Amino acid sequence: MDTLSSLANGLWVAVQPINLLVCFVGVFIGTLIGVLPGIGPLGAIALLLPSTLYVSPVSSLIMLCGIYYGAMYGGSTTSVLLNIPGEAASVVTCIDGYQMAKQGRAGPALGISAFGSFIGGTICVFLLALLAPPLARFALRFGPPEYFSLMVLGLTILIYLANGPVLKALMMAALGLILGIVGTDTISGRQRFTFGILELSDGIGIIPVVMGLFGISEVLLNVEKVLRREVLQARIQGLLPTLQDWKDSAGPILRGTFLGFFLGILPGGGAVLASFASYAVEKKASKHPERFGKGAIEGVAGPETANNAATAGAMIPLLTLGVPNNGVTALMLGALVIHGLQPGALLMKEQPALFWGTIASMYLGNAMLLVLNLPLIGLWVQVLRVPYPILFPLILLFCLIGVYSVNNSVVEIWFMLLFGVVGYLMKKFEYESPPLVLALILGPMFENALRQSLILFDGNPSVFLTRPLSAVFLVISALLLLTNVVPWIRGKKRLLADAD
Repeated sequence: MDTLSSLANGLWVAVQPINLLVCFVGVFIGTLIGVLPGIGPLGAIALLLPSTLYVSPVSSLIMLCGIYYGAMYGGSTTSVLLNIPGEAASVVTCIDGYQMAKQGRAGPALGISAFGSFIGGTICVFLLALLAPPLARFALRFGPPEYFSLMVLGLTILIYLANGPVLKALMMAALGLILGIVGTDTISGRQRFTFGILELSDGIGIIPVVMGLFGISEVLLNVEKVLRREVLQARIQGLLPTLQDWKDSAGPILRGTFLGFFLGILPGGGAVLASFASYAVEKKASKHPERFGKGAIEGVAGPETANNAATAGAMIPLLTLGVPNNGVTALMLGALVIHGLQPGALLMKEQPALFWGTIASMYLGNAMLLVLNLPLIGLWVQVLRVPYPILFPLILLFCLIGVYSVNNSVVEIWFMLLFGVVGYLMKKFEYESPPLVLALILGPMFENALRQSLILFDGNPSVFLTRPLSAVFLVISALLLLTNVVPWIRGKKRLLADAD
């Protein structure tokens, strides 16, 4: 009953005019970003982070969430019409979605994507409301040692899930922690690593860093590529799936909902893994697996439902523990920190309007997306024809205006451009950005938890191992690192043996 009353209060917050407006703006921009290949929700949230400073924290989080799950919707459009995934989670949709489009069934493919995403997102909002409160109550037992170990685990998870070598991910996390301690020491009041630059006394801003790493670098990377798009010219009609389509899709939609939600909760599970897992499950469960890859609607319904459901699942560790499990939720964590909020167990108690308002807004956002996507398919097709020589300069201009508008600082523009070049080089040499960004965001909290723990327990570091929850988090972190480091060491030994 408490959950239902809290959800009702959250719905009241979500239907406030300003929150409805930012929710609409978020899902609209998210869909647009999903339609345009090469940007993705991570880049979109990085670009729009400055605009969230002019609204309340709850409105800010509502808009960022709208961008996140809106991009999952929009990614299906390019997958079906261009055979190019607008977002990584829509890669699987290309397999059968484009084949359906070539057979003249682009309408039902896009229609079942929208309906499946709406159904999956709606069910998962209620699952989120049920599971988040007990987890938050459990997290209230945490003290400074537990928070320190939890942050170690959060950093380790992103390092563990890095696509490249673990050593490169560790280097990026270390660099992020170093950047995170730049500024004024909260205990001694002394400035550290500021080199006399006044703008660094408050630390390196998150916004210039993320806009450089994800916005500027993406433009620089795409400029050197030859990007070609062939939009399907056939007329799109029959957006409403037939009765047979619904019959074929009902099972995949339900399975994709629960599979996506629980994979979204797991560290690194996320929308990409959920969509691939859903496709594999549907192909295995089908009585006619030979139809997959040739235009099976189940191959569209399941993955598209799963990737949207995973976005709701990913919010649980962020809202209850303050630990992001992917790059997008790491930027959302950064947005909360910028607004002066402490993400974690106390968020639900101290900021119930933000906690429950965000959850309720996800239901409204899914409804908005259903209404938006089906009638505006024609508009998204026209957007796909925007030339990249026009699109990329607009992104650069938006970055410059966004960073300057935060503090009216030219120095921060130079920082953004610097990190843009750094991000470009990182992508060229296969270094990943999310560990660096998360370490930069968690750095000050990480340091404070460490120093508080040592002050409280007379400088005895064994407290991190003698307190059960803290020890569990550190053991899990060590195991995750070992599972990556041991194969790397074995590979090096094998190379040396081959050389000898």
